[in-house]
Amino acid sequence: VARVTALCRALRRSEDQGDEPGWNRAREEAEAALQELREVVRPLREPGYGEALRRKSERSRKRRLRLQRRKHEARAAKEEEAARAAEREAKIDQWRAKCIQEGEEKNRGRSRERELKAAADSVLSEVRRKQADTKRMTDVLRGLEKLRKLRKEAAARKGVCPPPSADEAFENQVESLKTLLKTRTELYEAEERALRVMLEGEQEEERKREMEKKQKKEREKLLQQKLEMDSKLFGDPAEFPLAHLLQPFRDYYLQAEHSVAALIQIRHEWDQYLVPADHPEGSCIPPGWVLPSLPTNDTWATAVR
Repeated sequence: VARVTALCRALRRSEDQGDEPGWNRAREEAEAALQELREVVRPLREPGYGEALRRKSERSRKRRLRLQRRKHEARAAKEEEAARAAEREAKIDQWRAKCIQEGEEKNRGRSRERELKAAADSVLSEVRRKQADTKRMTDVLRGLEKLRKLRKEAAARKGVCPPPSADEAFENQVESLKTLLKTRTELYEAEERALRVMLEGEQEEERKREMEKKQKKEREKLLQQKLEMDSKLFGDPAEFPLAHLLQPFRDYYLQAEHSVAALIQIRHEWDQYLVPADHPEGSCIPPGWVLPSLPTNDTWATAVR
């Protein structure tokens, strides 16, 4: 259309200027362009062409919408996969941090135990060294008594007898040394007993702390298992509001936790069906919740999700 319009302007200029050859060329080109334009618009005037064009346009629109929907679904699936991957990474990091913390706690406990044992061994070794010195001094004192007795007997055979005052002074000195050594021995034994009692008390405290940590972990594990079972049976309370359709079921099955009368009534109803394990017409009551089995097909899994 723009080319035909330009040729018309050229025709008018040629006519105004009196250029007959130029006017003829412009007229021929304009007629050719008009003929081409008529061929282009001719299908638009045929019956049914508008409907076909509309169907084609509708197919193109649906195709664009389908491509956009697929792109959106692919983006959503990618984001969901990224979220699951991030959640897995967070759980892995949490598990790794927990393992590292447990390892550090064990290492700190072993380090404290080694330090305590080293300190106790150091003090005990010092006490044992003192006890060994006392025993050696006792052996030396006993050897001096034996040596004096032998020399006294040898002098008596030669007719030489020491005065009684010398024997008395020697015996008094020996008795004083024995008393001193006995006092030191009792003191060192008391120190050793006190150190052993202190070491055993520290070890008992350490064992008690380890036992408390172990019991705490067991309680946390049991609580987590209970939460998981309640979530499988009644749904996750963090995901559902109080007005959720599962709330009446939660209230019904957990009523025994909040009412003693409900607990007695439920226990009475259960006791009516108590049978031995080998009874042919029934089975014993399970010790805990009976969890649902895993989905056996994709349709069931979709409904569960």
